[in-house]
Amino acid sequence: MSYGFDFDNEQDDRNAMHATFFFSVTCCLVFGSFIFAYVPDFQLRDWAQREAFLELRRREHLGLPPIDKNLIDPEKIVLPTDEELGDTEIII
Repeated sequence: MSYGFDFDNEQDDRNAMHATFFFSVTCCLVFGSFIFAYVPDFQLRDWAQREAFLELRRREHLGLPPIDKNLIDPEKIVLPTDEELGDTEIII
Protein backbone atom coordinates (compact mmCIF):
# COMPACT_ATOMS: atom_id res chain seq x y z
CA MET A 1 0.00 0.00 0.00
CA SER A 2 1.45 3.34 -1.04
CA TYR A 3 0.85 6.62 0.76
CA GLY A 4 1.53 8.54 -2.45
CA PHE A 5 4.98 9.90 -1.63
CA ASP A 6 7.10 7.30 -3.45
CA PHE A 7 5.59 4.63 -5.69
CA ASP A 8 8.88 2.69 -6.18
CA ASN A 9 10.32 2.22 -2.69
CA GLU A 10 8.03 1.27 0.20
CA GLN A 11 10.55 2.32 2.88
CA ASP A 12 11.01 5.79 1.35
CA ASP A 13 7.22 6.10 1.02
CA ARG A 14 6.69 5.33 4.72
CA ASN A 15 9.55 7.59 5.81
CA ALA A 16 8.17 10.48 3.77
CA MET A 17 4.66 9.88 5.13
CA HIS A 18 5.87 9.76 8.75
CA ALA A 19 8.06 12.85 8.30
CA THR A 20 5.24 14.78 6.63
CA PHE A 21 2.69 13.97 9.30
CA PHE A 22 5.19 14.56 12.11
CA PHE A 23 6.05 18.02 10.85
CA SER A 24 2.50 18.96 9.94
CA VAL A 25 0.93 17.80 13.20
CA THR A 26 3.71 18.40 15.71
CA CYS A 27 5.30 21.52 14.35
CA CYS A 28 2.28 23.27 12.89
CA LEU A 29 -0.48 22.37 15.31
CA VAL A 30 1.38 21.99 18.61
CA PHE A 31 3.98 24.72 18.21
CA GLY A 32 1.57 26.91 16.26
CA SER A 33 -1.01 26.67 19.06
CA PHE A 34 1.67 27.44 21.63
CA ILE A 35 2.81 30.54 19.72
CA PHE A 36 -0.78 31.69 19.13
CA ALA A 37 -1.58 31.33 22.85
CA TYR A 38 1.36 33.52 23.85
CA VAL A 39 1.24 36.10 21.05
CA PRO A 40 1.04 39.69 22.31
CA ASP A 41 -2.34 41.39 22.55
CA PHE A 42 -2.44 42.73 18.99
CA GLN A 43 -5.99 44.13 19.26
CA LEU A 44 -5.15 45.95 22.52
CA ARG A 45 -8.09 44.45 24.42
CA ASP A 46 -6.00 43.99 27.57
CA TRP A 47 -4.69 47.54 27.31
CA ALA A 48 -8.21 49.01 27.03
CA GLN A 49 -9.46 47.09 30.06
CA ARG A 50 -6.37 48.02 32.09
CA GLU A 51 -6.81 51.68 31.13
CA ALA A 52 -10.49 51.57 32.15
CA PHE A 53 -9.60 50.19 35.59
CA LEU A 54 -6.98 52.91 36.05
CA GLU A 55 -9.49 55.61 35.06
CA LEU A 56 -12.13 54.19 37.44
CA ARG A 57 -9.61 54.12 40.28
CA ARG A 58 -8.60 57.72 39.54
CA ARG A 59 -12.23 58.91 39.47
CA GLU A 60 -13.06 57.05 42.72
CA HIS A 61 -10.00 58.59 44.40
CA LEU A 62 -11.16 62.09 43.38
CA GLY A 63 -14.74 61.37 44.50
CA LEU A 64 -16.16 61.68 40.99
CA PRO A 65 -18.89 59.47 39.51
CA PRO A 66 -17.63 56.61 37.28
CA ILE A 67 -19.05 58.29 34.17
CA ASP A 68 -19.67 62.01 34.05
CA LYS A 69 -23.10 62.88 32.64
CA ASN A 70 -21.53 65.90 30.94
CA LEU A 71 -18.67 63.99 29.35
CA ILE A 72 -19.45 65.86 26.15
CA ASP A 73 -20.39 69.51 26.53
CA PRO A 74 -24.19 69.74 26.01
CA GLU A 75 -23.68 72.95 24.03
CA LYS A 76 -21.80 70.99 21.35
CA ILE A 77 -24.55 68.39 20.84
CA VAL A 78 -26.87 69.19 17.94
CA LEU A 79 -30.27 67.51 18.27
CA PRO A 80 -32.90 67.37 15.53
CA THR A 81 -35.95 69.58 15.87
CA ASP A 82 -39.47 68.20 16.29
CA GLU A 83 -40.19 68.99 12.64
CA GLU A 84 -37.13 67.00 11.51
CA LEU A 85 -38.16 64.03 13.64
CA GLY A 86 -41.69 63.99 12.30
CA ASP A 87 -43.49 60.76 13.29
CA THR A 88 -40.32 58.90 14.25
CA GLU A 89 -40.86 56.78 17.35
CA ILE A 90 -38.49 57.75 20.15
CA ILE A 91 -37.67 55.02 22.62
CA ILE A 92 -35.97 56.07 25.84
